[in-house]
Amino acid sequence: MKAYKSGKQRRAEICAARAAKRLRRPAPAAQPVQAPRPRGTAPVAPGQLRPHNSYGEPDFVRRGYYEDLPFRCVDCGAEGVWTAVRQKWWYEVAKGDVFTTALRCAACRAKERLRKEAARRAHQEGLLAKRAAKHRLAPLPFG
Repeated sequence: MKAYKSGKQRRAEICAARAAKRLRRPAPAAQPVQAPRPRGTAPVAPGQLRPHNSYGEPDFVRRGYYEDLPFRCVDCGAEGVWTAVRQKWWYEVAKGDVFTTALRCAACRAKERLRKEAARRAHQEGLLAKRAAKHRLAPLPFG
């Protein structure tokens, strides 16, 4: 005949089994000592990056730090350096895509912003003029 156990007895058995299992588990390995970061770098905080739909991760995440990257401006062709601090800001604060890099120097970025702003303004003015013309030429509904 099977002996019945109370809930208290079953809990005690479960706790004892868990404690025995914990003792059999190997101790966690010591954290590897990280080499000091080179100059011109900034640490990566992977939790701050925008989620990306990719199976891989960018090089800077695997490395553990951003490093200064040279680039050539697509507009004027000037040589530039995208600093590690600016990369950290772009990826972690501005939440930029992790697979993008710098394309334009600061002067060309400012020119591009002004160009886009002027195009936006011209577009809005055109829409307003079109609306005004439409309402001016529309026949009156009761007259």
